[in-house]
Amino acid sequence: MFSAHGKACLDLPSTFCSLHLLPSLAKVFKDFPMFILPELSPSLWPISGLSMANEAHPCPCDIGHRLEYGGMGHEVQVEHIQAYVTRSPVDAGKAVIVIQDIFGWQLPNTRYMADMIAGNGYTTIVPDFFVGQPPWRPSDDWSTFPEWLKTKNARKINREIDAVLRYLKQQCNAQKIGVVGFCWGGIAVHHVMTTYPELKAGVSVYGIVKDSEDVYSLKNPTLFIFAENDTVIPLEQVSVLTQKLKEHCKVEYQIKTFSGQTHGFVHRKKEDCSPADKPYIDEARRNLIEWLNKYI
Repeated sequence: MFSAHGKACLDLPSTFCSLHLLPSLAKVFKDFPMFILPELSPSLWPISGLSMANEAHPCPCDIGHRLEYGGMGHEVQVEHIQAYVTRSPVDAGKAVIVIQDIFGWQLPNTRYMADMIAGNGYTTIVPDFFVGQPPWRPSDDWSTFPEWLKTKNARKINREIDAVLRYLKQQCNAQKIGVVGFCWGGIAVHHVMTTYPELKAGVSVYGIVKDSEDVYSLKNPTLFIFAENDTVIPLEQVSVLTQKLKEHCKVEYQIKTFSGQTHGFVHRKKEDCSPADKPYIDEARRNLIEWLNKYI
């Protein structure tokens, strides 16, 4: 595993350690070790496909193992979009927007990650950034994917972000807000962290906005998580991002690449399904939570 650090960047440890949870939250979830995870069904739905997470070179994502997971939150209407909301067990005035991948806001894996974040002290919301349009399905004809993607621009979500920010502030008492996104959502996080100063922290998981010089002046601290063996985002692109941020970014950032991992490892693999990958999945999820804890 290797990483690049920005100005005064948090140096996350490599060994697995406990998070410092809010005392009241830790009391509520005293039986949960390390960081708080929602309960999972033991069954899995293996679905195979291809991969996607680069705006300039899009291709379909590998869904890996789809979790059979019902969720701890509920669905609400937020102005013109639907969303999945999970309230924090404590009212800490903190919230996180979780941005979907191409498989949509109802993907159980994404809701699982949102619930994990909520269990660590944040109200989370997974909006439907496709605004009612069907998400991609692994059974769809992959030859039609480029055409489908034309109407799913991860850099044209400001109207939805504005609506979600209003909802979090007015309905959830959110005073500090961050954002996390996976694949397509990782591209979206990269975009919004250059345009929304009110987002206090961001975590982009295997997503890059390329070929645009206006995406390196981040407004607030941002963590980028990549996989060493990601065929969609080769290490050369990560190196370019590292160099460009070093030249242009004036806030804290970190770029972390996980050795031996492939695209989608953070939110699409069930830990006990790939024992060799479990430490990397655990560490990436811990890094995500610690980054939010430090800056929100």
